[in-house]
Amino acid sequence: MNQFVITKQQARKIILHAAGLSKPAQFGKGREAVYKLIDHLGFVQIDTNYVVERAHHHSIAARVPDYKPEWLGELQADGRIFEFFTSDAGYLPMHNFRYSLNVKQAFSAGRKPLTQPEINLMNKVLDRIAREGPLMVKDFENDRQEPSAGWWDWRPSKVALERLYLDGKLMVTRTKEFLKVYDLSRNLIPDDVDTTLPTPEEFARHVIQRELKALGIAYAKEVAWRSRHLKNNLVKKELEKLVEEGEVYSVQIEGVKTAPLYMLPAYKNKKIQLSDDVFILSPFDVLNVFRHRLRDFFDFEYQIECFVPEPKRKYGYFSLPVLAGDTFVARMDSKADRKQRVLIIHNLHFEPVELSKPMIAKIIDAIQAFAKFNQCLDVVIKKSNNRQYLKAIKEGL
Repeated sequence: MNQFVITKQQARKIILHAAGLSKPAQFGKGREAVYKLIDHLGFVQIDTNYVVERAHHHSIAARVPDYKPEWLGELQADGRIFEFFTSDAGYLPMHNFRYSLNVKQAFSAGRKPLTQPEINLMNKVLDRIAREGPLMVKDFENDRQEPSAGWWDWRPSKVALERLYLDGKLMVTRTKEFLKVYDLSRNLIPDDVDTTLPTPEEFARHVIQRELKALGIAYAKEVAWRSRHLKNNLVKKELEKLVEEGEVYSVQIEGVKTAPLYMLPAYKNKKIQLSDDVFILSPFDVLNVFRHRLRDFFDFEYQIECFVPEPKRKYGYFSLPVLAGDTFVARMDSKADRKQRVLIIHNLHFEPVELSKPMIAKIIDAIQAFAKFNQCLDVVIKKSNNRQYLKAIKEGL
């Protein structure tokens, strides 16, 4: 077995490099850097929360200086990336399109049998889009028979659109207001893109390579996260085969007992230098989606509290992790007041780490850049657990 023993500090370096956070502009600058980042990560999660700029834009802006949100739409219009739903909605590189077919097949096979009226409605929706071109939900009449029962109680035409999207008959782009626009898949897939269905084993191997490229070091359950519809522990079985073939290494952390960990061989002798720069990250960033990884490798207990009842919140509704080098130094509960153009930091909570004056200066730079990214001219900090750091940051701002 190809087993590799490393220290926890080495593991953090590998994880941060894989996440694109070893230094600013790790993938360069400009629109091409956005594509390189999405191609490397394989999946950039989309989220609708708009307290600060949405998660997909936030994740990219943390890595691509002077990022412009319209670049995503341009890359999609050029046929280089596409949006699809696996465990979550996200942007993927178009050259990986064929691997979305396994997911679409699973969605179609996994749902309960459709009624004839549901099938008829889906056919009508497809026919309209074929005749009229791209359409939005609002372009269909309100065909609800009964009053809405809540947020997820979609009207039949919306359900039909989403089923056709998940099945792969439709694809989506977005308006500037972040609303979905549905079009026939054949209109959005470039002619040179491979659309053959991979075997389950091929798909499992693709998932393993893609996730380890983005995660650096990962447990089997993390590698399999976005392919939970694959049956019979296929990802785990193929992972074990890849270890035997030397295509994946088994990793052990020095002095620490963990579940089996895995890594791509490219990291065995790779020299990684971290920049010690400060990154303000989205809760839905690839680095943050697995809470146990933050705890196991970075000694950072984190939970996004917008899903926690207000009386039980410790840090705030939308608390953003603040990373300096390989250490999480703070969490920042923020809201962009777009009318007043003010970034409001409700709570800037520092972790129990000693921060030097140069590090405080980098935190100030990161807050200013984050405010600018959110189209805010001013920053207001309402609360902090460290008066000394707060005073220095307010003076610097």
